[in-house]
Amino acid sequence: MKLHELKAPKGANKAPTRKGRGAGSGNGKTAGYGHKGQKARSGVKKAGFEGGQMPLQRRLPKRGFNNIFATKYVTIKVSDLDKFEAGATVDAAALLEKGIISKTLDGVKVLGNGELTKAVNVKVAAYTASAKEKIEKAGGKAEVI
Repeated sequence: MKLHELKAPKGANKAPTRKGRGAGSGNGKTAGYGHKGQKARSGVKKAGFEGGQMPLQRRLPKRGFNNIFATKYVTIKVSDLDKFEAGATVDAAALLEKGIISKTLDGVKVLGNGELTKAVNVKVAAYTASAKEKIEKAGGKAEVI
């Protein structure tokens, strides 16, 4: 069997109903919208409208601020870099491969938690001051991409 020979089983594909195409179509006259009223008109269904009552999205208090332009980093610890061999180059791709991170977002940031015993070359988006110090103290390089 080839892809172009595949067919949907009988009854799987149903023709779309054509609303308002005469009484014989079974969906003529009011086309399933009933008689008059807001829901029978075209384009007047307001999302969130509660009949004049203050809508839920306006009744709930608003708190804080969400900066949609903020840079979102995936954070790792300095101790996570110890999982690599000495002299290895650590970047976002290598971290994904090892399973230390599951996604990269806007970049990877190394935090200063833990200790590092091996000299590794790290190429990521950001570092804390203590993380950079620990990487260089172990004999490695901390490059910003």
